[in-house]
Amino acid sequence: MDKAALQALLRERRARVAPEDHGLLRPSRQGRRAPGLSQSQVDQLLHRTHGTYNRLETGAYPNPPEDLLRDVARLLAFTEHEWTSLWLYAVHRNPPYPLHPRSGTEVPRAWQEVVDGMSHMAYINDQSWRVLAHNGAFAELFPRGEVPENTMRWMTLDPEARTVLTDWRDRWVPVILPQLRAAVAALPHDETLAALEADVLADPTVGPLYEAGGRAHIHPDGDERPLHHAVQGPGWVSLCGAQPLASPRSRLMVLVFRPGEHSGPTPRPMLHAGRRDAPPRPGAPCAGSACAAETRSTGGM
Repeated sequence: MDKAALQALLRERRARVAPEDHGLLRPSRQGRRAPGLSQSQVDQLLHRTHGTYNRLETGAYPNPPEDLLRDVARLLAFTEHEWTSLWLYAVHRNPPYPLHPRSGTEVPRAWQEVVDGMSHMAYINDQSWRVLAHNGAFAELFPRGEVPENTMRWMTLDPEARTVLTDWRDRWVPVILPQLRAAVAALPHDETLAALEADVLADPTVGPLYEAGGRAHIHPDGDERPLHHAVQGPGWVSLCGAQPLASPRSRLMVLVFRPGEHSGPTPRPMLHAGRRDAPPRPGAPCAGSACAAETRSTGGM
């Protein structure tokens, strides 16, 4: 447990909550360590035994239960990033689920400027693969120049995808279908995913493939797959995925397209601090800005 960081996080957030907003009086005695709610008022509002919150804030509560962390985070109006920090400081692992119902379904508007500033095909989708933002380069991938509303639905069910995604059955389906299965299992109350799975199961082509299962692992970033670009013709695309920090389960996808024949499997070079293979491209989007993303593996397009 990182006691100092945990205490600083909880004290700062507690100080921002006015007791009057919850029908309580602001304590007037001297010596309060922070404005806002007192520790005993937190216990009162959460219907916890006196001293419970004090133990959490001071780091004297080893392995605090999930429901206590959730109730404290909601009372103190944590952001998703603060919710993650709370878990890391208190129990040294990531939270099992997002704090807010809309997390994973929206991203800050600044991300549209991010994808607009990219020369490669780029887009952002939510936890259900609905497209939230995309750039013009991504729209050029499609024969009619129209970006689908849901990329997973397009990849699995749209006949057009089976011509754009070269070798669709062998190179794309074995990776994208397990991603859908994993998302449905992780988000059983997501109506968009439930409807998509039902339509996939009903499809005579992709349904049996979905029921048969497939790869259980997620491919690493940089995976290469064949693609027929509507403007540039046949080629290969490298898929790079990241996750906006404020929106767990949403995805920033960057597709690096190389036209022409593929030379075959090649080693996937890695970048390491202190020995980069190439200098950063001048004017790279989001440098020095408030936008942030966590790299992650992803099986989608």
